[in-house]
Amino acid sequence: MSKKIVIALGGNALGNTPEEQLELVKQTAKSIVELVKDGNDVVVAHGNGPQVGMINLAMDFSSNNGGNTPGMPFPECGAMSQGYIGYHLQQSIQKELAKQGIDKKCATIVTQVVVDENDQAFANPTKPIGSFYSKEEADKIANEKGFTFVEDAGRGYRRVVPSPKPVDIVELDIVNQLVNNGNVIITVGGGGIPVVKKQDGLEGVAAVIDKDRSSAKLASLLKADVLLILTAVEQVCINFNTPEVQSLKEMTVEEARKHIEDKQFAPGSMLPKVEACIDFVLNNEEGTAIITSLEKALDALHGETGTYIKVK
Repeated sequence: MSKKIVIALGGNALGNTPEEQLELVKQTAKSIVELVKDGNDVVVAHGNGPQVGMINLAMDFSSNNGGNTPGMPFPECGAMSQGYIGYHLQQSIQKELAKQGIDKKCATIVTQVVVDENDQAFANPTKPIGSFYSKEEADKIANEKGFTFVEDAGRGYRRVVPSPKPVDIVELDIVNQLVNNGNVIITVGGGGIPVVKKQDGLEGVAAVIDKDRSSAKLASLLKADVLLILTAVEQVCINFNTPEVQSLKEMTVEEARKHIEDKQFAPGSMLPKVEACIDFVLNNEEGTAIITSLEKALDALHGETGTYIKVK
């Protein structure tokens, strides 16, 4: 039976340079097309951490060092990263579809995600982006542009931006139509371009939305059957990096919350993935959330591996 699946691709599925990324997405495309060949409707979401940082860094460097490049607002950098990553993904997926004899099309939607301008995250920016600066340089830019800087691991000062929660997806109806017509769609890249609602329409804001949270929101709004979060490990573990390490085949929401309370999941790694899965299954009790590796995606969908998160 056909299922509607939202895939959230982890950073291991992409690269740090255009050449590395183009090579890596060939394998990514194979795993995605396996799910399509299995008879499923597939929507692909992805991160953009290294890529948006690279774009932002290049623009900053050029505009601050006598180059002719204008300073580029962060939402525009996010849009650029969506196009760049989407181009590589859709090209590789289209080639793999043709290779497998599957008559489907693949396209990227540059996607805006609505956030609440009163989200507490805006009062506490935490997500580092862009260049490293000395204290004097950071203070100067902060005074000129109103940016917030923090010291980052002894390497200098970096700008930090908020990471608000996703509220709504602007292009949802378009994505839904395209998926229902049998296309493979890439959307909410990098968590989506964060926008807030103003009287005269939407306005981009300098922020980064966690891509797992956006993927969960997308899956809920699409009423997807499965949220499939792909990462570097086959199953979620507790007591990670200890002799008592234990792989988990499944977790209820209550069990997952207990593990979170016990600080079993790293904040910058597994924690947002587990939290996203909890959000999805609580909003879609008929839905299934799975965390596994890219290579094991189809096996996990068939219940042979991965970690399943269920309401109870």
